[in-house]
Amino acid sequence: MYVIMKNKRFNFRVTERRYDKLTLLAQQKEKSLASLFDDWIDSLPEPVKEPVKES
Repeated sequence: MYVIMKNKRFNFRVTERRYDKLTLLAQQKEKSLASLFDDWIDSLPEPVKEPVKES
């Protein structure tokens, strides 16, 4: 079974120092920047949906 993934895009600013840090880390781990972000996002705790309060 194949999972169809809808692509979403992030655009954000980052300092050159942080960009260099990310690209060096990606090279050392032999991963892409997208893979680094995927791994980081997957490591975050799952958000808990708060129940809807009825009036």
